[in-house]
Amino acid sequence: MTAEMIAPDWMHRQITSEQYDSWTDEQCAGIEIVDGMVVVSPSASKRHNRLARFLANALDEAGGAEWNADTDFDVRLQDVPLNNRRPDVVVYRADTIDESPTRPDHVLLLVEVVSPGSETTDRVVKLDQYAKAGIPFYWRVEQAAGRVPIVHTYVLDAAEGAYRAGDLFTGLVRAVVPYPVAADLSGL
Repeated sequence: MTAEMIAPDWMHRQITSEQYDSWTDEQCAGIEIVDGMVVVSPSASKRHNRLARFLANALDEAGGAEWNADTDFDVRLQDVPLNNRRPDVVVYRADTIDESPTRPDHVLLLVEVVSPGSETTDRVVKLDQYAKAGIPFYWRVEQAAGRVPIVHTYVLDAAEGAYRAGDLFTGLVRAVVPYPVAADLSGL
């Protein structure tokens, strides 16, 4: 069996933003586009999805009328070559809810929950891509079964075009980004 038999032809060539925008939501689910190439992500675990939803709900409540927090949609980091990421949680300006695609200037915070297989991407690659796109804040959440999640926070240094490490949280998360967030993560 060859790779062509397993993966469709479009997975072996660069995708433009116009092509990607013509695809259905079903075709876009579970994939990201990096340098124009499709990257398929394995399905997330229930623990991963629950933690992402819990964080999105807490951030959404804390954001008030000005900010929304959601899961499962693309952030268009750049058009050429196409870079579309699908963070676990996106905190974005409420007035951009109907704009598609979501652009970096719509976004305040991106959260990635690290899963087996995404460690390097979430710890290194996305950290660099999100900083270059100008996303002001990035949280990386490390989780292990039976343990309290650890939240690594990063703040963009715009002059350097890179993140500097912020605070580290476990159990109870309290941050100002730009609003206070308190979420008890110990039960996850």
